[in-house]
Amino acid sequence: MRYRKLGNTGLFVSELCLGTMTFGGEGQLWSQIGDVQQADAERLVAAALEAGINFIDTADVYSEGRSEIITGQALKNLKVRRDDVVVATKVFGETGKGPNARGLSRYHIMEGVKASLSRLQLDHIDLYQVHGFDPATPVEETLRALDTLVQQGHVRYIGVSNWAAWQIMKALGIAERLGLSRFASLQAYYTVAGRDLERELVPMLQSEGVGLMVWSPLAGGLLSGKYGRQAMGEAGSRRTVFDFPPVELERAYDVIDAMQGMASVRGVSVAQVALAWLLHQKVVSSVIIGARRLEQLQDNIAATGIALSAEELAVLDQASALPSEYPGWMFRRQGEVRRRQLAEAGLA
Repeated sequence: MRYRKLGNTGLFVSELCLGTMTFGGEGQLWSQIGDVQQADAERLVAAALEAGINFIDTADVYSEGRSEIITGQALKNLKVRRDDVVVATKVFGETGKGPNARGLSRYHIMEGVKASLSRLQLDHIDLYQVHGFDPATPVEETLRALDTLVQQGHVRYIGVSNWAAWQIMKALGIAERLGLSRFASLQAYYTVAGRDLERELVPMLQSEGVGLMVWSPLAGGLLSGKYGRQAMGEAGSRRTVFDFPPVELERAYDVIDAMQGMASVRGVSVAQVALAWLLHQKVVSSVIIGARRLEQLQDNIAATGIALSAEELAVLDQASALPSEYPGWMFRRQGEVRRRQLAEAGLA
């Protein structure tokens, strides 16, 4: 297991992060994703820690709070030293019936962090992430509330999830102008079959030194090896009951075909090749892996041992290439001479 800096911070996190969205199974939506209960969750957490994973991600809305409860109890039962694990959770989603039990207002953030700390049985959260964009709350209000939590010691770092590049840039600018804590990381969807992130978000992350945590690295199970043009997966499997995130299937099938050959030659799973591709992307800080079963987790962890060749990466890049869009194709056309000039100077 390798460890990478989380963005521009001095915090090192494992290249794989244990996601706990499968813990709990409360509620109609979450029961479709997973219903891992306490004993099995502890086996998954123990296996992850033993493999060198020091990063665990959850959210207050996962299984209506049960995921945080199970995660916190697992850390307590396993007697995990607080300094040995980086715990991340999120705030934004609906946690009650009242009009203020959702969003990124100062009110909801302050209430949310208290509830999460209680469920997790922790005295601080290492990475507190806003789980979505709130059109009803000024970004400045959200950032001031998060900065208060950092100043109070309840939160060590703050992050963002599922925001557009311009929204994150606006927040970074406000934070710099007002001297507030800045977002250390973005948690976003990114796979070899869904590279939309590369259009605007990846250049922004690299420019501003923001780390990237990847959610759903197997595209909701589509890249597990169970799916393809001739295979639709087992009845009751994740993708058959919860078709998310959306994927352009023909391009995904081209990628799966290419990965199947690579996996067969190595004697590994297609899922491991898909995860290995992400681990080869320099912008990635950590890839979040979730599991229902121990063998599934172990298979995913084994991806850290796969080194894809330059030729294999080129094949996957070609199979998964995004269609050209404006202004990207104009950037490539107009910047060609300057890129060549940089290359000749050894600066590219």
